[in-house]
Amino acid sequence: MASHSVGIVGARGHTGAELIRLIARHPSLELAFVSSRELAGQLVGEHIESFSGSLRYENLTHGEVAAKGADAVILALPNGKSGEIVAAIDARTPDTVLVDLSADYRFDESWYYGLPELTRTRYAGQKRISNPGCYATAMQLAISPLLDRLAGPPQCFGVSGYSGAGSTPSDKNDVDKLRDNLMPYALADHMHEREVSRHLGVPVEFMPHVAPHFRGITMTVNLWLDQAVKADAIRELYRERYAGEPLIRVLDEAPWVSNIAGKHGAELGGFTVAPGGKRVVVVATLDNLLKGAATQAMQNLNLAFGFDEFTSIPMEEGA
Repeated sequence: MASHSVGIVGARGHTGAELIRLIARHPSLELAFVSSRELAGQLVGEHIESFSGSLRYENLTHGEVAAKGADAVILALPNGKSGEIVAAIDARTPDTVLVDLSADYRFDESWYYGLPELTRTRYAGQKRISNPGCYATAMQLAISPLLDRLAGPPQCFGVSGYSGAGSTPSDKNDVDKLRDNLMPYALADHMHEREVSRHLGVPVEFMPHVAPHFRGITMTVNLWLDQAVKADAIRELYRERYAGEPLIRVLDEAPWVSNIAGKHGAELGGFTVAPGGKRVVVVATLDNLLKGAATQAMQNLNLAFGFDEFTSIPMEEGA
């Protein structure tokens, strides 16, 4: 396979570190640069144990990122920070593949929305790719198999580890405040609520919370259906829908977040039908830094370059 160069902007954060590890494993991708204002001048290998070589973090301007001429650039920046870099790359090197992990382009029709298990058939060589949110990935994987049977808005109760709040200090990643606690926030009109509603084409209700664990999301989804069903039929529907998807595992029991931490896929299970047969509860888990961010970005990069979609992604049992 031909080699392609990849740069990362926003490499200091948790997701940036996971991206570096995945790119380092890839036989046909080379890390061209990593931009981080806070870590500028330091060796990447001093922060990422699996990375070898002399590459150092750099503090790059938008124009300097574009001037690097990398085949692909991954933007791992907070929401609202991608636009100027995208404009600089559009102006100077428009053929660069861009994968944006923020929410900035998830509502932009000109960008491909890359949740491959649900959207890969819509990929047609686009060079502007918007990575879905971590919560949004869990919700869509849980809802999609029943999308055409819904009788009302799905209700989604999400709990994330505090790494989902990023590395900038806040109440949502303050270990002392989270200890023995569950912190609800943005209980209506959350950005991921709007994202999922947009991409599934149905209204979705989402209530996020942060827990004291570091990584991993649990998403419990309540679904009202138009016709009565049995739990066995629902479970079989999910197995059929995700058959052949190496990163999706369908279980009988409800998945545990502790079992998905550090793994690259998602687990779905706990299929429960309430009396009357029209209310179904499904539980999804995934690692917010991996399938919720870096792993999905790697899937999208592989698709963009024509590689096998799962190249460099470890396929653990129950991945």
